[in-house]
Amino acid sequence: GADQTVCIGTAVTLNGTGATTYTWDNGITDGTAFTPTVGTTTYTVTGTDANGCVNTDQVDVTVNPLPTVSAGADQTVCIGTAVTLSGTGAATYTWDNGVTNGTAFTPALGTITYTVTGTDVNGCVNTDQVDVTVNTLPIVNAGADQTFCQGASVILTATGTVTYNWDNGVTNGVSFVPAVGTITYTVTGTDANGCVDTDQANVT
Repeated sequence: GADQTVCIGTAVTLNGTGATTYTWDNGITDGTAFTPTVGTTTYTVTGTDANGCVNTDQVDVTVNPLPTVSAGADQTVCIGTAVTLSGTGAATYTWDNGVTNGTAFTPALGTITYTVTGTDVNGCVNTDQVDVTVNTLPIVNAGADQTFCQGASVILTATGTVTYNWDNGVTNGVSFVPAVGTITYTVTGTDANGCVDTDQANVT
């Protein structure tokens, strides 16, 4: 028969023709499937016809390994953040869940496992998975608007996250004396997942 090239784990069946009985080397039985190991092995068949005359032939079976496909490291992002998944280790990649390799998308809230199927130049296939966890945004509260007389000290204390960053030189929970007029102060709050939200308070 013709030489064969397969991927590891694929069953192969060798069948001699042109004689009456066939004996193979390497422990092979004619017409019985077996799973060869990685590499190229030459199998020799000895055929005997009805007259007891004998001849031989050979066939090469090449077994390629599976590609080592990687889906990349698990990712944790905040909702609304674009994510790009890129497989490595093969020639072409197909993702589930509607993902296109190397193309950014915005995943839904929660943890989703994405599976990539990679195919190498030999047509051998392997898969890998990556988890993408999407966290909600925190709800930061800058507090109520406040009205004071000129010269009074004001304290702005935001709540709802872990850290707070105010504009206009304000430090969360530390008193300051605002200028005359109405000023809008914006606080950026960051939670334990690194997700960010903002809120505002007016001081008159």
